[in-house]
Parts: sequence; C-alpha cells; structure tokens
Amino acid sequence: MELRTACSPKDVKHYTTERLRDEFLIQGLFTPDEIKLVYSHIDRIIVGAATPVEKKLVLTAGEELRADYFLQRRELGVINIGGAGRVTVDGKVYNVAPREGMYIGMGSKDISFESDNAEDPAKFYLNSAPAHRTCPTVLIKREGTPEEGVVIIKDENKVELGSLEESNHRVICKYILPGQVESCQLEMGMTSLKPGSVWNSMPCHTHDRRMEVYLYFDLPEDAFVMHYMGEPTETRHIVMRNEEAVISPSWSIHCGSGTRNYTFIWGMVGENQDFDDMDGVGMKELL
Repeated sequence: MELRTACSPKDVKHYTTERLRDEFLIQGLFTPDEIKLVYSHIDRIIVGAATPVEKKLVLTAGEELRADYFLQRRELGVINIGGAGRVTVDGKVYNVAPREGMYIGMGSKDISFESDNAEDPAKFYLNSAPAHRTCPTVLIKREGTPEEGVVIIKDENKVELGSLEESNHRVICKYILPGQVESCQLEMGMTSLKPGSVWNSMPCHTHDRRMEVYLYFDLPEDAFVMHYMGEPTETRHIVMRNEEAVISPSWSIHCGSGTRNYTFIWGMVGENQDFDDMDGVGMKELL
C-alpha cells in the first residue's frame, strides 16, 4: 500500500509539474493479478483496484492499517469497469457485471475478487473510507428488478446535465449516497460524457466538507484529459491518461477537459453526505 501525505494549498501553488503529479496523480492501478492501493492522509481515503486475471485476489489489511482485517474499521465501495467478475464477501458470492458496483459494510472480514473470463478480466475500482457503524452489504445495478441484497439505481439518481453547445452534455449516475445505498460517509458515482462533449464539473466548485477522487477511463491510448485543480485563483493542471486517478483536497477545484468524450468515477468522503453541499466558483473568478 502506497502512502500519500496531505498538502497545504500554500505549498501546492509552488509545485513543479513533477511534484504535482507525485502528490496527486495515481497511476498503474489496474495491474493484472494484483491489488494496488494508495492510502491518502486526506480524510484517510484509500483508492485502489483489484484486477484478477488468472488468480483469485484477496483483500488484506497490510501493515499500514494496523487492523486484523481490511474492513475492521472501514467501509468499501466497488465499481467494475472491466469484464464480468465475482466478489466474495464472507462466503457469499456476488456476480458483478460491467458498470455494476457494490457497497461492502464495516466488519466484513473475508473479501476476494475473481474474473469470469481471463480474456476479458474484471477491473474492480475501489474506494474505502473510515467508518464508525456497519451498513448493509449490497450489489448495485443500473437496471433490473430489486431483490434481497440488490439495489437498482433509482431514475432520479441518473441525472442528465449540460448541453452539446457548452461541450458538457453528460449523464451522472449516483451509486452510493443517502436514500439509495446506506453508507457511513462514502459516496460514489459515475459520470459519462456524450460524444462531442469534453468538459466535466464546469462551472467548477469546491466543497470544504469533503474531499474527492476522480478515476478517468474510456479513453483511447492517444487521448488524454486535462484535469484542473488548485485554489480558484491558483489553478494548476495534470495531464491524465486512461485509467488514472487523481486526488482532490477539499480546498481544490476539480474539473477537466478532454481531447474527446470519456467517463469518470467520483468518490467523496468527509464531514457530510450532502451531494449539493458545494461552493460554486464563477467562470470569471478562475485564474
């Protein structure tokens, strides 16, 4: 598990490109037959991925957590951006299709990941936050019929925003948030840009009560997203490639523009779970 410390905005505005990437960019998450994890001191989030190909991958706490098992004091969100796979939680098997997700509650001890087909392996993207109570473990589907242990994303949590004229026509699909999937503090979702649109989260915002992590994907090899961060009057950029993540402190804006349309997963942890609790930044305020 890689460790990242917190940074002051007073320091960040002096960072070189290399230092900015070292502190906030997360690369190499989806390594075949490995679980890769990055522990950030910013709200204690853990960002990672499990990419089982030939092997069954088991999630362990490691030395960094000083815990008997990974979710002894934590909760976990999972979204599969690869082929079909399976997540086993304390002996119960969940079949997780592409673009489906899971919420796994605190206290779950034995967690493992497998792919249905090594030729088209699952790619399980992970966000984990500290937790103080146990919430039910559920499989999260975008479509289908609700049943025990399965949550179908509600129509009101599939929000279409923006326009092609403003280059930000997008669909926000909310996976983990109050009123749909109960969690202690973690929220997760996926935003897909329509063809011809390239901007995300613009007009941009900050939210002092929560930090956020973005994972960009659905990008061809020669495409990229220019991710913008920093204080509104001290903006910086990071060039992001396919399947790379970026850490956004609560004081930072977080938005991007791509060379083409793309998809990204957002995950938030912090003081509250109010999705609309944000401080908007006007277009004329950015520097």
